Amino acid sequence: MLSRNLVRATARAAGSASRAAAPRATTLPTSLPASAAFLHNNNNPLNNADNKDKKHTSPPPGAFARTDDSITVEYPEEDALPSSTPVQGRGGFHMKRTLASFSLEGKVGVVTGGARGLGLVMGQGMVISGANLAIVDMNKEEAERQAVELVEVFRKENPGATRVPKVTAHYADVSDADSVQSCIDQIIKEHGKIDHLVTSAGFTENYNAVDYPIDRMRKLWSVNVDGTYLFAITVAKHLMERKSPGSMVFIGSMSGAIVNVPQPQAPYNTAKAAVRHMAASLAVEWAHAGIRVNCISPGYMLTALTEKILDDKPDLKKQWTSLIPQGKMGQPDDLMGPVAFLLSDASQYVTGADLRVDGGYTLT
Repeated sequence: MLSRNLVRATARAAGSASRAAAPRATTLPTSLPASAAFLHNNNNPLNNADNKDKKHTSPPPGAFARTDDSITVEYPEEDALPSSTPVQGRGGFHMKRTLASFSLEGKVGVVTGGARGLGLVMGQGMVISGANLAIVDMNKEEAERQAVELVEVFRKENPGATRVPKVTAHYADVSDADSVQSCIDQIIKEHGKIDHLVTSAGFTENYNAVDYPIDRMRKLWSVNVDGTYLFAITVAKHLMERKSPGSMVFIGSMSGAIVNVPQPQAPYNTAKAAVRHMAASLAVEWAHAGIRVNCISPGYMLTALTEKILDDKPDLKKQWTSLIPQGKMGQPDDLMGPVAFLLSDASQYVTGADLRVDGGYTLT
């Protein structure tokens, strides 16, 4: 990992003087609630008074390869999450030739956490590729609004379309088995079947591990891990009862393969590693039934929530991008193609794979 250490040292040494002159902001944007405020302490070796008094600005050896427990944030409450908007200009008539196997025509897809952010954009990619869609979210009102919006965008960009996709909204607490089963039953009642599943429901928090409240850690695991498992097995049962093949995409994270710096997030990293291996395990277990299970591991993506946080933390954004070979964070619509590929017959001999969409972050 010498190359990464050199990149980190170069990038952070360049910014050390400006950080010393202007202390790091300590709060989230004012639009987020007090419960989402950053919690800082002085354990960071770069903030230590003894180090600050020294005339040189060189950090201690290895400092930039470690987590920094001054970077801590609670995930905002549901009513404080920013709304997302469908991507414009991606639907349109398909005039350029491509493989027919990429089409999702006649299929029904489900996306959890689909009312905002990455989930919404991936769901829209499924719609553009021809699928009918069921948006699942804790906030059903937001899901209903986005379902209408997706159809309106499709109509606008496909004025001569003879078929308009059916997009519905559904509530589920992904961590509760009864809620998941009720949601799946409702989707089947409205759409007649389910062919594809994308498990995008999840969240991250940044806490020093020894200070992480156990109730919040359990909530993180219940959404990220339990929620993925419960939706996967419930949809799998439906596919097996129909004796129908299907395809699932679990949304993991590059955090399941590397340790992010400088923000501490050990429980999240561990949860996403579990999601990645869950996909591989279920791919083997369900291969006999024609059910493919793959994982997509995004890198740093500029969702509406991430942008809000980084607006208040420009140094953190600079640090992240300095470690990405492509030199930029990803856009949510960068996941449209990978999801459509893994769900479609274009990837019919691909199962148990982990596709990292991270601009090369995990390569260095």
